[in-house]
Amino acid sequence: MSQNSVEMPGWWFLLLAWFIALIASLSAVFIGEVMGQMPCTLCWYQRIAMFPLVLILGLGSFRSDFNAVMYALPLVAVGAVFAFYHSLTYAGVITGEIVPCGSGTSCSGSSMTIFGWLPLPYLALISFVVIACLLCLVIRKNK
Repeated sequence: MSQNSVEMPGWWFLLLAWFIALIASLSAVFIGEVMGQMPCTLCWYQRIAMFPLVLILGLGSFRSDFNAVMYALPLVAVGAVFAFYHSLTYAGVITGEIVPCGSGTSCSGSSMTIFGWLPLPYLALISFVVIACLLCLVIRKNK
């Protein structure tokens, strides 16, 4: 077996992590710019963590540079923490309004769900967790 075939699984995990970050980022831009939904403060923090992942993971995938994982993991961790907090707020475990979720269309309201049942805060959390798992697989495959 050649050395390239040994590295391919790690590369595919990195590429898949980039693809998830890309879809999440494009979705956030679509919701904000096309649908005109103003993001709340926690949504902004999650976007701040997600948007650079598109560049970091994309360049890492293109160059087969697995060191990109080390730059991406801190952003993924920060984004996941905000998404987890946002999900707890959505679920009512943590009380208090998120500005501007307190007025107008809210990312924590029933109108902001995917497929009619998956709230956006949960989707963001799922995205960060899946990306984290994929990056851990990249590390494992390339030891």
